[in-house]
Amino acid sequence: MLQYVAMTGWGLCTYRIGAGVDTLGALRHDDRAVVAVPGAGEGGLIAALQRGDDLAGRLAGWDPEGLDAVPGAVLLAPLRYPRKLICAGVNYASHMAEMGAAPPGPDWKAWFFLKPPSTTVVGPGDAVRIDPDPAEQVDWEGELGIVIGRGGRDIAAADAGAHVAGFTVVNDVSARGPHRRDGAPHDAFRFDWLASKAQDTFCPMGPAVTPSWVLPDPDERRLRLWVGDELLQDERVGNMIVGWRRLVEAASSRVTLEPGDVIAAGTPAGVGVPRGRFLRPGEVVRVEIEGIGTLTNPVVSRRPAAVAGTV
Repeated sequence: MLQYVAMTGWGLCTYRIGAGVDTLGALRHDDRAVVAVPGAGEGGLIAALQRGDDLAGRLAGWDPEGLDAVPGAVLLAPLRYPRKLICAGVNYASHMAEMGAAPPGPDWKAWFFLKPPSTTVVGPGDAVRIDPDPAEQVDWEGELGIVIGRGGRDIAAADAGAHVAGFTVVNDVSARGPHRRDGAPHDAFRFDWLASKAQDTFCPMGPAVTPSWVLPDPDERRLRLWVGDELLQDERVGNMIVGWRRLVEAASSRVTLEPGDVIAAGTPAGVGVPRGRFLRPGEVVRVEIEGIGTLTNPVVSRRPAAVAGTV
C-alpha cells in the first residue's frame, strides 16, 4: 500500500485578472490561493522561462505562505505555450501489463510522440471537449510533466536535474477508437497518432509547476487519478521504466530542448481501455501528484446537443 502524503508547498503558476495579460504567480497547494511573485516581469511562467529569468536565484528562499491572495485571479495552464510537448509512450510496466504486453527487456529505450501545444494544452478547470460517439473511446492517462528550464542538446542523465525547472501534472487524453487503422498499405501507417492524441483540449496541464528547488526529485511521490469518485490510477511516480532523468537524456538526443518545453513521462496502470470504460460528457477527471498539485477538468461534448424534431 502506498503511503499518502498531504498536499503542501506551492508551485509557479500563470494567472489573469479579467481581460488582463498573463501574469506569473504562485499557487499554494493547500488552499489553492494565487499570490503575487516578486519581480515577476511581463507575461506568465512560459515568458519567464524563455527569457531566462533567474527564478531559482530570486525565489529559492521565498515562501508564499501567509501572503494575501490576488483578488480576481483566474488560474490558467501554467505554460502557455511550450514550443514542444513531448510525450513518452508505455513507460510503466504496470500499464504494459494491463495492455497485454510482455515486460520490457533490458535494452528497452524511451520513445516519444508529439502533441500540438497551443491547441491541446488547457488549464485547471477547463473543459476536455470530446466527440461523444462511443466509437471514439476517449481515455485518460495521468502523467508527470517534466518542465525544461535550461535548454540543451545531448544532455546526460546525470546532468538532467540542472536543466529541469520543475514538475507539473499532465493528463494525456487519448482517443483509442481512431488510433488503429485497418487496411493500411504498410505497418508504418497502421496507427493514427494525430486522431488519437492530438485533438483539441487533449492535454490538460497544471495547476502549477512545482520548482525543482522545492521538489528536486518526484520519484517517491504518488500519482492518482479519479473519474468522478472512482479511483482508477494509483502508483509511485518513480516506477517508470525510463526515469525522468533518462527521459531528458533520451529526448535531448533527438531534438534540442528549449526553456518551457514539457516532457510527459508516461502513465501507469488504470486506464480505461483494458476495462472497456471510457470518458463521457458530464464526467470529471481529477489527477493528483503529491507535492505537485491536483488537476481537475470536466468532460463535455464538442458537438452541440441535438434539438428535438430536427434532422
